[in-house]
Amino acid sequence: MSNDEKMNIDERRKYLRLIRPRYRKAGRKEKGQLLDEMVAVTGLERKTLIHLMNGSLKRKPRTRERGRTYQGPFDDALRVIYESFDYICADRLTPNLVWMAKHLAAHHELEATPELQAQLEQVSISTVERRLDLIRQDQPRLPRKKPRPRSKRLQEIPMLRLPWSIAEPGHFETDTVHHCGAIASGEYVYTLQMVDVATGWSERRAVLGRSYLVMEEAFLCFLARLPFCVHQIHPDNGGEFLNHHMVRFWGDIVQGVKLSRSRPFHKNDNPRVEQKNATLVRAYLGHDRFDSVAQVLALNMLYDKRWKTYTGETPLR
Repeated sequence: MSNDEKMNIDERRKYLRLIRPRYRKAGRKEKGQLLDEMVAVTGLERKTLIHLMNGSLKRKPRTRERGRTYQGPFDDALRVIYESFDYICADRLTPNLVWMAKHLAAHHELEATPELQAQLEQVSISTVERRLDLIRQDQPRLPRKKPRPRSKRLQEIPMLRLPWSIAEPGHFETDTVHHCGAIASGEYVYTLQMVDVATGWSERRAVLGRSYLVMEEAFLCFLARLPFCVHQIHPDNGGEFLNHHMVRFWGDIVQGVKLSRSRPFHKNDNPRVEQKNATLVRAYLGHDRFDSVAQVLALNMLYDKRWKTYTGETPLR
């Protein structure tokens, strides 16, 4: 019987459970014939089969863990091969272990013994992945700063995505567009934009920097221009939106507004305003750097007086 056709332990136990009633009713000669058949089918020893036929066929839980099949020499060779392949994944690494081990052994980078080559041939991808996890633990890492914990008040802001089925005006996605050019250093201009989910009504205003004073002034300008009330503001997790001043602004100064936020690193949680950032801001202003008060005034004049005509944007579309 070839290796591919051998029974596993569950298949052997199932076969023995099916044949045991015949074995117990059989006479001495018939039992001998059944044992010959079971030896040929299962590959087990005759004494083992007699013990199983007279005892229990239930599998007993393992009382102790098996010893490690792949010891230190295997890990040392895997480490060298892994480095030689420039740290590729286990799926690509496993099929190339043997020939690379021989190649490295020819250049005296490792010792490819017959036992090691046999282990490299039979090792599975999942085992290689587990061994690589242990190897990566030994690699030095750059120190990482621990994230600053947000205040309890900011943690209470729910993370969600505004549904497309909202029919009531006043639920706004909001975001900022950076006009920093190729270098995001120093103070530069941002475009603050709000888009209503139900109607598509959008408002935008240029601000210099992202301090709470300019953000508050821009939002007050939006509130004065909107033809309907604001019920919900839904920004991303930017610090210009989620700080104590803006939380106080939407809770104390402007009352009755629900504040929510998108999930970190999920741009699709704000799809409408992200689209408008591209079609109504980037498409006309490009990626140049704006960093002066004169440019802020010029942009706001464009946004306030001429944008609807210039872009062809109509309200409540």
